[in-house]
Amino acid sequence: MSISIDRRQFLMGSTALLAAAAAGVGPAMSQETRMRLIFWGGQARADRTYGVTDLYTKANPGTTFDGEFLAFADYWPKLATQTAGGNSPDVIQMDYRYIVEYAKRNAIAPLDEFIGNGLNLDDFDKDQLDGGKVDGKLYGISLGANSTAIMVNTTAFEEAGLELPTRDLSYADLPAMAEKWNSSSKRAGMKLWSDYSGGEPGLENWLRQQGKALYTADGLAGFTAEDITNWFQLWADLRAADVIVSPDDQALDATDAIENTMITLGKAPITYANSNQLIAFQAVNKDKLTMTNYPRIKAGSGGGHYRKPSMFFSLGASSKQQAEGAKFIDFFISNPDAATILGVERGIPCKASTRDAIKPSLDEQSLVALNFVSNLGDLLGALPPSPPSNAGEVGVALKTKSQEVAFGQQSPQDAGPAFFAQATEILARAKS
Repeated sequence: MSISIDRRQFLMGSTALLAAAAAGVGPAMSQETRMRLIFWGGQARADRTYGVTDLYTKANPGTTFDGEFLAFADYWPKLATQTAGGNSPDVIQMDYRYIVEYAKRNAIAPLDEFIGNGLNLDDFDKDQLDGGKVDGKLYGISLGANSTAIMVNTTAFEEAGLELPTRDLSYADLPAMAEKWNSSSKRAGMKLWSDYSGGEPGLENWLRQQGKALYTADGLAGFTAEDITNWFQLWADLRAADVIVSPDDQALDATDAIENTMITLGKAPITYANSNQLIAFQAVNKDKLTMTNYPRIKAGSGGGHYRKPSMFFSLGASSKQQAEGAKFIDFFISNPDAATILGVERGIPCKASTRDAIKPSLDEQSLVALNFVSNLGDLLGALPPSPPSNAGEVGVALKTKSQEVAFGQQSPQDAGPAFFAQATEILARAKS
């Protein structure tokens, strides 16, 4: 057995290193297998990830990792530089938004040859498997499934003597619920609902319930100007019915940081979010929170939600350790001890056996997230195509236009066609 101390092990400690030291084994001059692993995330994700690499090195003597993690915004420029220069990490954390781009420029390697040969995907969720495919080849293994959700302040609802929103709630139900809330709430100035007219996931969910889409497979708008007009009008009506927070309050949530959301600021007991964020929301909220689905457009409608791969592990195309990398990915998604360390921080595990393995160790919020994503029922629709490269610019334009409507600078009837023209121009520019 050979041991190597890298910077991460020195700063954070390594169970593999400590075990070797206790056994009296000293550092060796060389390693049989040394892999580079890169991912985005904070210290909590790093602690979990490195806990699994330590398990792997204990089970596979002679293998070591050079791990690196960065903030999301810093991650992509560095990864682009490394892959373009032929210095690709062996195991790469990949995002659904970028997997097509990286696969098409041969920066990540197909995984198909390793299926059944180091990579066991027998009980892997099909929608998550399909999400990692590009042109019929598998380029990424989903590390967790997420879905959009609304966070709900259960304490505030209990104080008001109102029942929590259920999975059958529709947008048409909100005015009557708000009337009860406004007369019963014990918290001055708190409105029932956040204003999500500028939220791209909310618009997408609403469109999908009508059989439409935010983006088509070829990167164009999957909606019409009339659709956007109706979307802005829906929120204008909710604003007029005193359902949602004021434009000034909603403007406080300019960055989408959890600390600035309406639920955390005490402006509303309901905020739009993602299922894997419940733990993070609860960490900064004293009141007890839970979550449920987005409202239906009408009673009985469904299909707006989908289970999005939160992120993937891919293999670097220039890696000389692809077989070992595939073996590590299999360990990461399948080993029960690894699954217990990882929990649901990256989303709900995609293997049924892994989900079963972690259930006994999950805390209350993690169990809520697991059960929510696993039981979407009639709310669940197909995974949409990967969004176009400049979809973020469209999202910014939607938020800006929604604020103009909220502050009375434009009517929904004017804002709908204006946004549609802007979104169409942005998407067309990406194709030129």
